[in-house]
Amino acid sequence: MQVSADVAARSYGAARNLTSPEEGSGQSFGATAAGMAQDFNAVLQRAEQTSQAAMTGGADPHALVSALSEAQLAVETAVAVRDKVVEAYLEVLRMPV
Repeated sequence: MQVSADVAARSYGAARNLTSPEEGSGQSFGATAAGMAQDFNAVLQRAEQTSQAAMTGGADPHALVSALSEAQLAVETAVAVRDKVVEAYLEVLRMPV
């Protein structure tokens, strides 16, 4: 199959728009990471408040189970992201210079 340079250039140009970051999003990686950390902290605080309320009789058991499940999912997600970051860092260290 022959592919001309013109067709390849047009295909590359079309694909480039799909992979480039959106203009106007304005958030850097650091700002995005900080927002995720704040959301994680909020989930853990809600779970803690709900568990304290359940111990004193102020919350129903369904709310407690829901809050603890949400906290468990948030912790598992944070651990998975951490593992991927460490794995990527180690891969960069293994690169030949």
